[in-house]
Amino acid sequence: MYRHEGISSYWKGIMPPILAETPKRAIKFLVFEQTKPLFQFGSPTPTPLTFSLAGLTAGTLEAIAVNPFEVVKVAQQADRQKKMLSTFAVAKGIIQRDGLGFSGLNKGITATMGRNGVFNMVYFGFYHSVKNVVPEYKESHLEFLRKVAIGFLAGTLACFVNIPFDVAKSRIQGPQPVPGQIKYRGTFSSMGIVYREEGFRALYKGLVPKIMRLGPGGAILLLVFEYSYDYLLHNYS
Repeated sequence: MYRHEGISSYWKGIMPPILAETPKRAIKFLVFEQTKPLFQFGSPTPTPLTFSLAGLTAGTLEAIAVNPFEVVKVAQQADRQKKMLSTFAVAKGIIQRDGLGFSGLNKGITATMGRNGVFNMVYFGFYHSVKNVVPEYKESHLEFLRKVAIGFLAGTLACFVNIPFDVAKSRIQGPQPVPGQIKYRGTFSSMGIVYREEGFRALYKGLVPKIMRLGPGGAILLLVFEYSYDYLLHNYS
């Protein structure tokens, strides 16, 4: 990439995530917190199933909001030209060519829903369940490290479980092998094509960089949320 497209190619598609991350996280935690009571099923306290189902709901709904940004991001990252088009130019081109529907700006939405839903189901389910089992430390720095470790493991495990959906999403939203012919359409049919033509391991392509991003990211996200939430609750409730 550096030789053919220059160093700026490492940052292709950076604007859509920047635009999407704040509303995405807001939706995630709002839906998660608001749906937890619905999934307690009469239990006085949340159970591991509560956290998992609330996470699944949160991830599925956030995916609907961010999918158009994902389509634009993938289009930008798949473009191998040295001269980069702006995010708005790429989005405008997609809308003019393919529209706003499931062939255009909302292409691959079911794969995105599967990816985000499964990730958050495992992520929240593992983090909160394990955090409640592993004893807390009285020392603040050790307690901080305990939460970092659990958050990192939660993000890593979620990557292992959801990456087949991510691969399918990339195939659906990215350039098709033969221009003008749609090879990858549905989520599970795309997984099946990848498995038959490239083998089981192909469903885990990109796992290492995904873990490098979402392992630490998973720890940081939940820690920032928890400490910010506790601060606001303590000072403004």
